[in-house]
Amino acid sequence: MEFTNISGKPGAFADELKLNITSFLSNFNATIHGKKTLYDFTVKDAKGNDVDLSIYKGKVVLIVNVASKCGLTNNNYDELNQIYLKYREKGFEILAFPCNQFGAQEPGTNEEIVYFVCTKFKSEFPIFDKIDVNGENAAPVYEFLKTGFYGILGGDIQWNFSKFLVDKNGIPVDRYYPTTSPLTIERDIQKHLGLL
Repeated sequence: MEFTNISGKPGAFADELKLNITSFLSNFNATIHGKKTLYDFTVKDAKGNDVDLSIYKGKVVLIVNVASKCGLTNNNYDELNQIYLKYREKGFEILAFPCNQFGAQEPGTNEEIVYFVCTKFKSEFPIFDKIDVNGENAAPVYEFLKTGFYGILGGDIQWNFSKFLVDKNGIPVDRYYPTTSPLTIERDIQKHLGLL
C-alpha cells in the first residue's frame, strides 16, 4: 500500500510527515529554551541599526554565517545569489551574518564586508552586523538556532557558511554543514515555500 498526501503525488506523504515532525520537534525545543521563534529576536544590520526579525514573518529564511576570505566563499556566495534571485519573489529570504571566529577569515569592518559582497558578488540579500556564533559572546539568535540542531562538535557552529533553514512560522527546521552547497538544499526550500 502506498501513501499519498492530498496532492496525490506518490512519496509526498513521507516528505510531508518528515516536515511536520521536524517542525513540531523544533517548535518544542525552541519553546522549552525560552524564545519561541526567529521573530522574537532583534539584531543589528551592517550600519548598526536594530532590525526586528518579525519583518520576515511568513517567509522561508536561510541564515548563514559568512566570511570573505574563506575557501568556501566564492561557491557559497555564487550559489546563495542564484537561489535568492530564483525564490525571493516567492517568499524566500537569506540573512547573512559575518563572523570572524573561524581562521580570522572575516577581518574587515561591516562597511568593508558589505562593499566586498555587493561589488564582487552583486549580492542583494541583507548583510548584518559582524557577530560571534559560538562562545560566551555568541549572538542570541545563533544560540536559538543551534538549540536542537547538533553538528560534529555538539551544538557549536563548525566553520564559515553553516546554514539554518527557518520555516514560515519562524521555526528552524534544518541545519546544513559549511560544505553543503546552497543549490543542494533547493528542494528543502521549495518544500517549505509550498512549491512541491
